[in-house]
Parts: sequence; structure tokens; C-alpha cells
Amino acid sequence: MKPASGVIVTGGTGALGRTVVPLLVAGGSRVAVPWREEESWRALAAAVGRADALVGIEADLSTADGAARFVGAAAAALGRLDGAALVAGGWGGGTRFEAAPAEEWSRMMRANLDTVAHVCRAALPHLLREGGSVVAVGSRAAELAGDGMAAYAVSKAAVHALVRVLALENRARGVRFNAVLPGTIDTPANRAAMPGADPAAWTSPGAIARTIGFLLSPDSAPVTGALVPVDGRG
Repeated sequence: MKPASGVIVTGGTGALGRTVVPLLVAGGSRVAVPWREEESWRALAAAVGRADALVGIEADLSTADGAARFVGAAAAALGRLDGAALVAGGWGGGTRFEAAPAEEWSRMMRANLDTVAHVCRAALPHLLREGGSVVAVGSRAAELAGDGMAAYAVSKAAVHALVRVLALENRARGVRFNAVLPGTIDTPANRAAMPGADPAAWTSPGAIARTIGFLLSPDSAPVTGALVPVDGRG
């Protein structure tokens, strides 16, 4: 498997991103990561240990201008852009729709949908020049109702719809769009939040990262518009 040579990874300093980024670097990619907390960026850079293959750019992707500035800087630093792993996002829930905090709706849309939409819009001119692949992180909860997490489920369902639309619009133009749909990811934060659950049934970040790497690579060239469940053990 040979991943794309210039890739952006949003959410690269998060629990899943910290697994995706080293996998892509190890496969030969140069990777650009947006960051908002310098400490998290420095920890990622130290863990990867490849200053020649990793670029960090302070950015706020929740706005169109912020995403455009990040993508422009990333493309300039990498020399080309032919892949994007859109891992950034957030979770909110735990109460019924009518009882949820009023701000939860807009917060989930900004974190999960707007970041994907803004980065895709900014990245497409670069991707159309090189041909490439975009992989967004959706959610199985959005396909399986999402009881008690309406805003989160709707925001992720919107990501799924956007991926399908962009796949159709760009199929003949050489840019592929797919999404992975994790269930519960086996992270320290999830273990702490759900101490009574059995993590043996959860999916490891490594298994999800490998699926993302495959969808970014030429090995998956015929695949576009797919919503890939990644919620088995692994």
C-alpha cells in the first residue's frame, strides 16, 4: 500500500489522529496537521519523530477562512496535496433531544459538519490538480438511530450525505470521497467515560487508521462514495 504523498490530517493531535498520522508517515507520506493547542502538537511531533515528514499549522477549521488558510499553508509546505483524512470532530449527548443544552446543536454542527465542509471546499482545487482521495470520519451511531445524541447523530449523518454528494460530483474529475463509520473506539477517554462497558467489543484506533490508509491509497482506486462500517474488533 502506498498512501498519497501529500496529505492533511485534521484532528491529527486527537486520539484517533495520533494513530493515523504515524501510519501515513511510515507509509511514505508527508503530512500536515492543524493544531490549536501547542502542547498537543509538540507531543504528536515528538511521537512521530520525523520533522522532514510532518508539518504543524495553527488553525481553526470551524470557519471557512480558517480552513482556507490552513489548506493553503499545508499545500505550500507539502509541495502538493493529494489526500485528506478528515478526523477532526466532537461528541455530545446523553439526554433526549428536548432536554439537551441549546448550544449543543450548533456545537456539534461546527465540530463535525462545518470542519469537513470547509476543508473539502478549500482542498478541492488542489486535489483536482493532482487527483486524490478524501476520507471523512462518520459514525455508526448516525446510521443506527443515535438515541440520546440527536445533534451528534444528525451532524454525522450530514457528513455521510456530503461525502456521497462530493463523490458523485467528482467521480469523473479524479477525486474520490469516502467515509469510515466507527462504532465505539477503544481510547483511554472512552474507557474512563464508560467504566462498566466491555471494551473487548470496541474497535482499536489502529484498525480504523489502517482502513483510512487503505482508502487514501491507490489500492482503493475503484472505491468512491462508500460509507464503510469499522466497528468490529481489531
